[in-house]
Amino acid sequence: TNKDADSTTVAAWLDDDLMQKIAKEHRLSETAFILKDEGNYHLRWLTPKQEISLCGHATLASAFVVMNFIDTKANSVSFHTKSGILTVQKKDKLYQMNFPAFELKKVEVSKKMSEAVGQDIFEAYLGRDLICLLKDENAVRKARVDLKKLENLEGELLHISTRGDEFDCVSRSFAVKHGVDEDPVCGSGHCHLVPLWAKKLGKNEILAFQASERGGVLKCRLDKDRVWLSGEAVLFSKNEIML
Repeated sequence: TNKDADSTTVAAWLDDDLMQKIAKEHRLSETAFILKDEGNYHLRWLTPKQEISLCGHATLASAFVVMNFIDTKANSVSFHTKSGILTVQKKDKLYQMNFPAFELKKVEVSKKMSEAVGQDIFEAYLGRDLICLLKDENAVRKARVDLKKLENLEGELLHISTRGDEFDCVSRSFAVKHGVDEDPVCGSGHCHLVPLWAKKLGKNEILAFQASERGGVLKCRLDKDRVWLSGEAVLFSKNEIML
């Protein structure tokens, strides 16, 4: 901590190599780093392997930290990121994030995709990430994905998805290229999934479920070329890294 800054902020970014080592040590899907600069907040996300251009849950967590520990009077915060300015608003217990929607193109289902997913795929779409649509919810939940073969597919992450029985869509997300086998709940992945399912279902309000081992519900809304994601946040732990 820079002694001229307050106890919760630093005056400049840590060295990139040090931030990567911290992210690798934490072994979470993403570790967020916040820099406050003359009232502006800058935000970066690092997976255990490399920096990523967009992350949902680490942004929600960052907004929680800012509003509860740095600027406790704030009900919204905007972050300058590699994906532009991202705004998070607090309404009651929910934190609402406004993210860019990814453009998708329909691509041909390949043998490599089917072998990697281990299930029949009837449609595939590519944006930053690859989406493979499966026949039903059971196929998504029971899929035994070949993590090694995922490395040879297009896209940064892989999302397998289908229309849900109780939810508008059910999905699972895999980020092997970033050192994460399966992401428990992927916010940036739903910036792909929400535009797709909104078009297919003819509705802008999407209630999504991530069917990972931990699982999670996302309240989503498509607003033109932006996606609103809402969720709750709680403090899990607090620690200091001595540099």
